[in-house]
Amino acid sequence: MRWLTLYARSRQVPASLAAVVISAVAVWALARDGGGGPGDPRLPVLVLAAGAMAASIGLSGQDLALDRTAAIRWAPRRAAHVLLCGAVVGTVLLTVQTMGQDMATTAFVVRDTAGLMGLVALGAALWGGQYAWTPPFAWLSFSFFAPPPTGAPTRVPMQVASWMLLRPGTAAGTWTALVLAVAGTAAYAVAGPRR
Repeated sequence: MRWLTLYARSRQVPASLAAVVISAVAVWALARDGGGGPGDPRLPVLVLAAGAMAASIGLSGQDLALDRTAAIRWAPRRAAHVLLCGAVVGTVLLTVQTMGQDMATTAFVVRDTAGLMGLVALGAALWGGQYAWTPPFAWLSFSFFAPPPTGAPTRVPMQVASWMLLRPGTAAGTWTALVLAVAGTAAYAVAGPRR
């Protein structure tokens, strides 16, 4: 069990977990005070994105050379790390919801958490752990300010662009999140964080 404790410390898991819980409780307090109507997806997406961005700091270790030369297989551990972070981020939001304010359905939380963690993992593989937070931040910012899909020719591309805010069960949102989750997790598991 000692190796797990050392791994958690080297990946800054306690600090990440604290940031995830604090952001979820802060947004829950905002939702409780009427900061967003029922069914408004922006607050739960904000909680999930903040949690994914907080978890991103642990996607690279203290010494990348040591990670790359270790005698253990890193690919399964990296994939498990991404999946476990996603499970924790989603569970924190669902747990906070049990205190009274229903912000999102379980399907919405699972879809968005998977897609956001895939974005974070992709960011770590492309730019390193210190910049892994930028893809979800950029996509979230665009989703918040993008115009809603109106016409038929622009409907699907705008749905893909705003997948985080779509209702659960929307095909474009589900497939976009699934592709991001699989591609990001696979890229991070195989290549690891960039130096």
